[in-house]
Amino acid sequence: MQEENALAIRPPAAASPVAYVVCGRHTDRSSWNPKIARFFDYWLSIKPARGLPGRQHFDPLDIADIMPRIWMLDVLRDPLRYRYRLAGTKEVATLQREVTGLMFDEVHPHLRGTGEAFGRLDEVALRGVATYRHGRVVAIHHKEHLDVENCVVPLARDGRTVDIILACSVLYGLDGREN
Repeated sequence: MQEENALAIRPPAAASPVAYVVCGRHTDRSSWNPKIARFFDYWLSIKPARGLPGRQHFDPLDIADIMPRIWMLDVLRDPLRYRYRLAGTKEVATLQREVTGLMFDEVHPHLRGTGEAFGRLDEVALRGVATYRHGRVVAIHHKEHLDVENCVVPLARDGRTVDIILACSVLYGLDGREN
């Protein structure tokens, strides 16, 4: 693989921990990237009055313009693990490989045993909450993608037990522009 196409592992500096926020209907989204805000607004629009939306509520055609930035993980239990169910074309491009069907911890082995990504995924899966984050990339991505903004939301076929994690990510390059 040529250097310019090499993947880069960029763990956060110790002084700047990976932080995300739990978000809900009343979260101020005015500073969010419009694509991320649109994704979250869509999730809120398909959410039933009680419980969580499921995959049966999600129609990719409703957000076709941002589907290249969407990634979806199946939630496996006993033990709790995550498998890529879908990775949009922008995600595949930055990961520099197709990851559909692969385990998240195998695609990002450097994150095993850390709370940086898995703590967030676990919170979404176990508590059924949506989260937002804007900061340094911690997962393996193209070396020119330094910052990421994303929203991660739960889906639950039965309205309670999260079986899919759905996310939308926008990556920013060295020049600060989105990919």
